[in-house]
Amino acid sequence: MTLAVPPVALAVNPLDAQSLLAAFGTLGIAFVLFAETGLLIGFFLPGDSLLFTAGLLCAGPAAKPGHLSLPWVLLAAAVGALAGAQTGYHLGRRAGPALLARTKSRKLADGAERAADVLHRYGHAKAIVLARFLPIVRTVLNPLAGILAVPPRTFALWQVTGGLVWTVGLVLGGYALGSSVPNVDRYLLPIIGVVVVVSLIPLALELLRARRAHQAGEGA
Repeated sequence: MTLAVPPVALAVNPLDAQSLLAAFGTLGIAFVLFAETGLLIGFFLPGDSLLFTAGLLCAGPAAKPGHLSLPWVLLAAAVGALAGAQTGYHLGRRAGPALLARTKSRKLADGAERAADVLHRYGHAKAIVLARFLPIVRTVLNPLAGILAVPPRTFALWQVTGGLVWTVGLVLGGYALGSSVPNVDRYLLPIIGVVVVVSLIPLALELLRARRAHQAGEGA
Protein backbone atom coordinates (compact mmCIF):
# COMPACT_ATOMS: atom_id res chain seq x y z
CA MET A 1 0.00 0.00 0.00
CA THR A 2 1.48 3.35 -0.98
CA LEU A 3 0.67 6.87 0.11
CA ALA A 4 0.29 8.73 -3.16
CA VAL A 5 0.29 12.50 -3.30
CA PRO A 6 -1.45 13.91 -6.40
CA PRO A 7 -0.11 17.00 -8.16
CA VAL A 8 -1.18 20.25 -6.55
CA ALA A 9 -3.91 22.02 -8.45
CA LEU A 10 -3.23 25.48 -9.78
CA ALA A 11 -6.06 26.93 -7.71
CA VAL A 12 -7.04 25.44 -4.37
CA ASN A 13 -10.03 26.58 -2.36
CA PRO A 14 -9.05 26.12 1.32
CA LEU A 15 -12.72 26.25 2.33
CA ASP A 16 -13.69 23.38 0.03
CA ALA A 17 -13.01 19.83 1.22
CA GLN A 18 -13.18 18.43 -2.31
CA SER A 19 -10.67 20.98 -3.59
CA LEU A 20 -8.25 20.26 -0.74
CA LEU A 21 -8.44 16.50 -1.23
CA ALA A 22 -8.08 16.77 -4.99
CA ALA A 23 -5.01 18.97 -4.62
CA PHE A 24 -3.19 17.36 -1.72
CA GLY A 25 -4.68 13.89 -1.28
CA THR A 26 -4.24 11.96 1.95
CA LEU A 27 -1.31 14.01 3.23
CA GLY A 28 -3.49 17.10 2.92
CA ILE A 29 -5.78 15.69 5.59
CA ALA A 30 -2.94 15.61 8.12
CA PHE A 31 -1.78 19.14 7.24
CA VAL A 32 -5.28 20.65 7.32
CA LEU A 33 -6.22 19.07 10.65
CA PHE A 34 -2.88 20.07 12.14
CA ALA A 35 -3.44 23.68 11.09
CA GLU A 36 -7.06 23.73 12.24
CA THR A 37 -6.39 22.26 15.68
CA GLY A 38 -2.87 23.53 16.36
CA LEU A 39 -2.52 26.93 14.71
CA LEU A 40 -4.90 29.83 15.28
CA ILE A 41 -4.65 30.75 11.60
CA GLY A 42 -6.41 27.49 10.70
CA PHE A 43 -9.76 28.25 12.34
CA PHE A 44 -11.49 28.65 8.95
CA LEU A 45 -10.46 25.23 7.57
CA PRO A 46 -13.23 22.64 6.94
CA GLY A 47 -12.24 19.85 9.35
CA ASP A 48 -15.63 18.14 9.67
CA SER A 49 -16.50 18.11 5.98
CA LEU A 50 -12.93 17.15 5.06
CA LEU A 51 -13.05 14.04 7.25
CA PHE A 52 -16.50 12.99 6.07
CA THR A 53 -15.65 13.58 2.41
CA ALA A 54 -12.41 11.62 2.76
CA GLY A 55 -14.43 8.73 4.18
CA LEU A 56 -16.80 8.88 1.21
CA LEU A 57 -13.87 8.76 -1.20
CA CYS A 58 -12.50 5.66 0.51
CA ALA A 59 -15.60 3.67 -0.47
CA GLY A 60 -15.86 1.87 -3.81
CA PRO A 61 -13.24 0.28 -6.05
CA ALA A 62 -9.62 1.39 -5.80
CA ALA A 63 -9.55 2.18 -9.53
CA LYS A 64 -12.23 4.83 -9.08
CA PRO A 65 -10.97 8.41 -9.74
CA GLY A 66 -10.24 10.22 -6.49
CA HIS A 67 -10.31 7.01 -4.45
CA LEU A 68 -8.47 7.16 -1.13
CA SER A 69 -7.12 4.39 1.09
CA LEU A 70 -9.15 4.05 4.31
CA PRO A 71 -6.21 2.96 6.54
CA TRP A 72 -4.04 5.83 5.31
CA VAL A 73 -6.88 8.35 5.71
CA LEU A 74 -7.52 7.21 9.30
CA LEU A 75 -3.80 7.43 10.09
CA ALA A 76 -3.37 10.86 8.49
CA ALA A 77 -6.47 12.21 10.24
CA ALA A 78 -5.41 10.93 13.64
CA VAL A 79 -1.82 12.17 13.32
CA GLY A 80 -2.87 15.63 12.14
CA ALA A 81 -5.57 16.11 14.78
CA LEU A 82 -3.55 14.78 17.71
CA ALA A 83 -0.28 16.50 16.82
CA GLY A 84 -2.13 19.75 16.11
CA ALA A 85 -3.91 19.80 19.46
CA GLN A 86 -0.71 19.05 21.34
CA THR A 87 1.13 21.78 19.45
CA GLY A 88 -1.61 24.30 20.20
CA TYR A 89 -1.47 23.40 23.89
CA HIS A 90 2.30 23.91 24.09
CA LEU A 91 2.05 27.20 22.20
CA GLY A 92 -0.47 28.35 24.77
CA ARG A 93 1.77 27.35 27.68
CA ARG A 94 4.77 29.12 26.18
CA ALA A 95 3.21 32.25 24.66
CA GLY A 96 0.57 32.85 27.31
CA PRO A 97 -2.33 35.30 26.89
CA ALA A 98 -0.40 37.29 24.27
CA LEU A 99 -1.07 34.48 21.79
CA LEU A 100 -4.78 35.29 21.66
CA ALA A 101 -4.42 38.98 22.47
CA ARG A 102 -2.53 39.61 19.22
CA THR A 103 -5.25 38.22 16.98
CA LYS A 104 -7.53 40.72 15.24
CA SER A 105 -10.14 38.13 14.28
CA ARG A 106 -13.49 38.63 16.01
CA LYS A 107 -14.33 34.97 15.33
CA LEU A 108 -11.25 33.83 17.21
CA ALA A 109 -12.00 36.18 20.09
CA ASP A 110 -15.56 34.86 20.34
CA GLY A 111 -14.24 31.31 20.04
CA ALA A 112 -11.84 31.90 22.92
CA GLU A 113 -14.69 33.12 25.10
CA ARG A 114 -16.76 30.06 24.27
CA ALA A 115 -13.80 27.76 24.83
CA ALA A 116 -13.18 29.27 28.26
CA ASP A 117 -16.86 28.89 29.06
CA VAL A 118 -16.84 25.24 27.94
CA LEU A 119 -13.81 24.54 30.16
CA HIS A 120 -15.50 26.22 33.11
CA ARG A 121 -18.90 24.55 32.70
CA TYR A 122 -17.86 21.01 31.79
CA GLY A 123 -14.48 20.58 33.42
CA HIS A 124 -11.24 19.67 31.68
CA ALA A 125 -11.99 16.14 30.47
CA LYS A 126 -15.47 16.70 29.03
CA ALA A 127 -14.60 20.12 27.60
CA ILE A 128 -11.51 18.90 25.74
CA VAL A 129 -13.49 16.06 24.15
CA LEU A 130 -16.55 18.21 23.40
CA ALA A 131 -14.46 20.96 21.78
CA ARG A 132 -13.46 18.58 18.96
CA PHE A 133 -17.02 18.81 17.66
CA LEU A 134 -17.32 22.61 17.83
CA PRO A 135 -15.84 24.53 14.87
CA ILE A 136 -13.51 27.40 15.90
CA VAL A 137 -13.75 26.27 19.55
CA ARG A 138 -11.57 23.25 18.70
CA THR A 139 -9.00 25.69 17.31
CA VAL A 140 -8.76 27.99 20.32
CA LEU A 141 -9.39 25.56 23.19
CA ASN A 142 -6.01 23.86 22.80
CA PRO A 143 -3.85 26.98 23.30
CA LEU A 144 -6.35 28.21 25.88
CA ALA A 145 -5.90 24.99 27.86
CA GLY A 146 -2.18 25.71 27.87
CA ILE A 147 -2.75 29.31 28.96
CA LEU A 148 -5.04 28.17 31.79
CA ALA A 149 -2.45 25.60 32.92
CA VAL A 150 -4.56 22.49 32.38
CA PRO A 151 -2.30 19.63 33.61
CA PRO A 152 -0.28 18.22 30.67
CA ARG A 153 -1.26 14.59 31.34
CA THR A 154 -4.93 15.49 31.64
CA PHE A 155 -4.86 17.42 28.39
CA ALA A 156 -2.92 14.73 26.53
CA LEU A 157 -5.24 11.93 27.66
CA TRP A 158 -8.48 13.66 26.75
CA GLN A 159 -7.31 15.36 23.56
CA VAL A 160 -6.24 11.94 22.26
CA THR A 161 -9.58 10.45 23.29
CA GLY A 162 -11.59 13.26 21.71
CA GLY A 163 -9.36 13.44 18.64
CA LEU A 164 -9.74 9.75 17.87
CA VAL A 165 -13.51 9.78 18.41
CA TRP A 166 -13.85 12.83 16.15
CA THR A 167 -11.59 11.73 13.30
CA VAL A 168 -12.39 8.03 13.22
CA GLY A 169 -16.11 8.65 13.72
CA LEU A 170 -16.47 11.11 10.84
CA VAL A 171 -14.26 9.16 8.43
CA LEU A 172 -16.06 5.88 9.12
CA GLY A 173 -19.40 7.67 8.88
CA GLY A 174 -18.53 8.88 5.39
CA TYR A 175 -17.15 5.46 4.46
CA ALA A 176 -20.32 3.71 5.65
CA LEU A 177 -22.51 6.05 3.60
CA GLY A 178 -20.31 5.68 0.54
CA SER A 179 -20.37 1.89 0.84
CA SER A 180 -24.15 1.68 1.21
CA VAL A 181 -25.31 4.21 -1.40
CA PRO A 182 -24.42 3.43 -5.06
CA ASN A 183 -22.78 6.32 -6.96
CA VAL A 184 -22.87 8.48 -3.85
CA ASP A 185 -20.31 10.81 -5.44
CA ARG A 186 -23.13 12.22 -7.57
CA TYR A 187 -24.60 13.69 -4.42
CA LEU A 188 -21.30 14.78 -2.89
CA LEU A 189 -21.99 18.52 -2.85
CA PRO A 190 -25.38 18.33 -1.08
CA ILE A 191 -23.98 15.74 1.35
CA ILE A 192 -21.07 18.02 2.22
CA GLY A 193 -23.55 20.87 2.65
CA VAL A 194 -25.54 18.80 5.12
CA VAL A 195 -22.37 17.86 7.04
CA VAL A 196 -21.36 21.52 7.28
CA VAL A 197 -24.80 22.54 8.54
CA VAL A 198 -24.90 19.71 11.09
CA SER A 199 -21.38 20.53 12.30
CA LEU A 200 -22.44 24.14 12.91
CA ILE A 201 -25.47 23.19 15.03
CA PRO A 202 -23.51 22.77 18.30
CA LEU A 203 -21.80 26.11 17.67
CA ALA A 204 -25.15 27.80 17.01
CA LEU A 205 -26.58 26.32 20.21
CA GLU A 206 -23.59 27.61 22.18
CA LEU A 207 -24.03 31.08 20.69
CA LEU A 208 -27.75 31.04 21.50
CA ARG A 209 -27.08 29.91 25.06
CA ALA A 210 -24.42 32.60 25.53
CA ARG A 211 -26.75 35.30 24.18
CA ARG A 212 -29.56 34.24 26.50
CA ALA A 213 -27.20 34.19 29.47
CA HIS A 214 -25.96 37.68 28.55
CA GLN A 215 -29.52 39.02 28.22
CA ALA A 216 -30.47 37.43 31.53
CA GLY A 217 -27.46 39.08 33.16
CA GLU A 218 -28.41 42.49 31.79
CA GLY A 219 -31.99 42.07 32.99
CA ALA A 220 -30.93 41.13 36.51
